[in-house]
Amino acid sequence: MVVIRLSRGGSKKRPFYNIVVAEQKNRRDGRFLERVGFYNPLASGNAESLRIAFDRVDHWVGNGAQASDTVARLIRDAKAKAVAA
Repeated sequence: MVVIRLSRGGSKKRPFYNIVVAEQKNRRDGRFLERVGFYNPLASGNAESLRIAFDRVDHWVGNGAQASDTVARLIRDAKAKAVAA
């Protein structure tokens, strides 16, 4: 099964997450099929904290990929923010 999930990067106490499409059997930070965005929970000031390629997410979901709970929330919030802007 193909999933859209977060892959952790960054250093200790400074998380940075890539939003990736990967096979479910692969490790969290391991092999992935495509990187579709990033999430930086500690972004400060006017630094970008979230970027998602909606066209690629829609492509993968249309082909049967399932988003994790956290990624589904991030996508939902980002779409709502994009519509409001």
